[in-house]
Amino acid sequence: MAAYIIRRVFAAVLLLLVVSAVTFAIFFLVPRLGGQTTDSMAAQFVGKSPDPATLEAVKKNLGLDLPLYEQYWHFIKGIVVGANYHFGPDPAVCHAPCFGYSFKTHSAVWPEIEQRVPVTLSLAVGAAVIWVVTGVATGVVSALKRGTIIDRLAMGVALAGVSLPMFFTGLASLALFSFHWTIWGDLRFVPLSDNPAEWAWNLILPWCTLAFLYSALYARLTRAGMLETMGEDYIRTARAKGLRERNVVVKHGLRAALTPLVTIFGMDFALLIGGAVITETVFSFQGMGAYAIQGVTRSDLPIVMGVTLVAAFFIVICNLLVDLVYAAIDPRVRLS
Repeated sequence: MAAYIIRRVFAAVLLLLVVSAVTFAIFFLVPRLGGQTTDSMAAQFVGKSPDPATLEAVKKNLGLDLPLYEQYWHFIKGIVVGANYHFGPDPAVCHAPCFGYSFKTHSAVWPEIEQRVPVTLSLAVGAAVIWVVTGVATGVVSALKRGTIIDRLAMGVALAGVSLPMFFTGLASLALFSFHWTIWGDLRFVPLSDNPAEWAWNLILPWCTLAFLYSALYARLTRAGMLETMGEDYIRTARAKGLRERNVVVKHGLRAALTPLVTIFGMDFALLIGGAVITETVFSFQGMGAYAIQGVTRSDLPIVMGVTLVAAFFIVICNLLVDLVYAAIDPRVRLS
């Protein structure tokens, strides 16, 4: 088990380095291959019509005049130990993890991301709890009531949830529950530490809207897994031994049917933590997704790059946790 964990952790660290190198190449190598020069990249930081002396100073301070491999080394070093930038008479200290300075606001990227992580994390955790509980429960009931009106109704709702895009369900829920019935009249994010009740109340509508899409998918997958599992020989054997139906369904059928959902949940949850772009945009929550949209619309490369790397970090970590959970569930995985 220890050797398996060490291998997975080493692979996760290596994957993070590869992701950082690819991301750095996309934002700094690809533009040069497309004809962009260091002067044009530096001009994004100082604005329109800069004088040559200002461009040279920016290129020197940001290291844009260095070879790409040196720029990448300084970038990785900044993430680990921090960096200093000289935009004026006094150096600007960017503490670790330093993802650079915004082209437009001249402020460090990481503090902005750090302030927005609780918003995205609150959305992801609450929605994940709702979609797992409702999706799995609906899938189990639908499988046990196969062919009945309950099964058809549940799968009809699940089909609607999978088919309807997030921006439609989000706007529709706002139109109904916020503007028409004014149940949630003034949605805004309230930190959990300030007021837990208001934190949960303002997130109920985004949670349910976001969970509707995922719970529908999990219901369909759980139903398919349960239908396959409940027809196995060991299920009939368990019933023949006189076990209670609840134990047969939960301990034998559901446990085996949920194994494929572990991987899917890890990816879905990681992507949401990386940035629930559409949800945050629809409900005007200033999370990581909204911050990424801000960087894209302003052509602010450090913001986009910082959010991309943080999202990749969460995805890699969640995949690592999935591997460890698999090892705990199925001993055969440790031998692979």
